Amino acid sequence: MSHKEIHRIIKRPVFSEKSMTLKENLNKVTFEVDRDANKLEIREAIEALLGAKVKAVNTLIVRGKSKRMGRFSGRRSNWKKAVVTLAEGSSVAAFDLMDQFNEVDADGAGENQ
Repeated sequence: MSHKEIHRIIKRPVFSEKSMTLKENLNKVTFEVDRDANKLEIREAIEALLGAKVKAVNTLIVRGKSKRMGRFSGRRSNWKKAVVTLAEGSSVAAFDLMDQFNEVDADGAGENQ
C-alpha cells in the first residue's frame, strides 16, 4: 500500500475527551477515515502507517449537523469514524504524546500563577 493511498484512507486522528478515555482504558484509538474505506483497508493502512498491530476495527458514520449563520442555514458534511482496537503491547506515538501533554495540564504546570 503506497503512502498516498494510506493518507487517502486515514484523514486525521480524533482527539476528543471520549477518544482519550477509550485510549487510556481500552487501548482503542479513533481516526477520521474516508467514507468509501472499508474495515480491511483501514486495518492495513493503520498497520502500515503506525506499525501497530490491530486487533479490531469498528466504523460508524457521524451525521453532519445543521448550522445557521444569521438567516442562512447550511449543513456540515457527514464523515466516517473508525475506532481501532490495538493488540496488547501496541501503542500509537501520537496518542502517547497527547497523554504526556494531558499529564502536564493535570499537574497544573500550564497555568499562569
